[in-house]
Amino acid sequence: MIAPRWTRWLVGALTGVLLTLPSATPTYAAAARIKDIVDVEGIRENQLVGYGLVVGLNGTGDSLNNSPFTKQSLQSMLERLGVNTAGENVRTANVAAVMVTANLPPFATQGSRIDVSVAALGDADSLQGGTLLVTPLVGADGQVYAIAQGPVVINGFKAEGDAAQIISGVPTTGRISSGALIEQEIGFHLGALTSLRLALRNPDLTTARRIALAVNDFIGAPTATPEDPATVRLTLPPGFNGNIVDLLTDIEQLLVQTDQQAKIVIDENSGIIVMGKDVRVSSVAVAQSNLTVTIAENPEVVQPNPLSFGVTAVEPNTNLNANLSETALQVVQESVTLQELVDGLNALGIGPRDLIAILQAIKATGALQAEIEVL
Repeated sequence: MIAPRWTRWLVGALTGVLLTLPSATPTYAAAARIKDIVDVEGIRENQLVGYGLVVGLNGTGDSLNNSPFTKQSLQSMLERLGVNTAGENVRTANVAAVMVTANLPPFATQGSRIDVSVAALGDADSLQGGTLLVTPLVGADGQVYAIAQGPVVINGFKAEGDAAQIISGVPTTGRISSGALIEQEIGFHLGALTSLRLALRNPDLTTARRIALAVNDFIGAPTATPEDPATVRLTLPPGFNGNIVDLLTDIEQLLVQTDQQAKIVIDENSGIIVMGKDVRVSSVAVAQSNLTVTIAENPEVVQPNPLSFGVTAVEPNTNLNANLSETALQVVQESVTLQELVDGLNALGIGPRDLIAILQAIKATGALQAEIEVL
């Protein structure tokens, strides 16, 4: 059966309209989970530090005459063990004074173990083969939270002879895996809280508001409130089936489209330039010139004439060359995307270090809509 002409015309018109409509599936920028862009108040590490002795070194320890603190520590340790060395001339080279550092993880329980780092404090040549003796590790409040002890593993080595030596890595630093035993816990009851704060790792007003909206839409109650660009406060909603830990577990997987400030980061030492995707530039004209000065010294030896009783002399001979290279005035068109901006700057045909100065000059004119951060 053949459809009437007006039916075929209507189907064709509707098909043309549908082909010209935009796609029904919107495209979004990359999103991140809430747990990857925020830190939870109270869930943090704490730094520990201690002073100790590494023994068992093969003659690569501190020279006690140049490291009086090592000698005093050694004598004090021996006296506590019942060995009296007062007035004796201790000349061992198998001991090194070290600083021991560690990070106490959040919610670490008493009896669990953590890794520690060891670094020589005196003039020891290497910690290879050494063993750290019992070392208390204290926090910022002066209390002991862990005790470290064990064999030190270093990442380098040192070998030497009478006329040469080879050093690989840093043999005066090392690490002890599971080398500290936690003796005291930090009292913090996360599950007992009814309100806490989320700290954004990259503070931004838009991102903070989007996090709050995502959480409130998921819970269905006013649970999250953005307080500032770096803080979102969570409050346990009435009737919620669980505590604050359950709430964090429910929302940490939510995806949020993050926003960021337009920024250009410049490392002048290495010539590295990193631009954010929102960097824009208005139309500007740029010209650049380089002045290269070359100085070469070619001294000439002048011999005296025969029978003149003269002496041989050296006369200076300097070659000085100045080269000025200039580029014509180039127009960098107004950019809408980062790729257009990069293409416009690359069209100038200049190196990264000259590009740093040009970007700073464009910023001074007000044509660059971005913040420049110099490392």
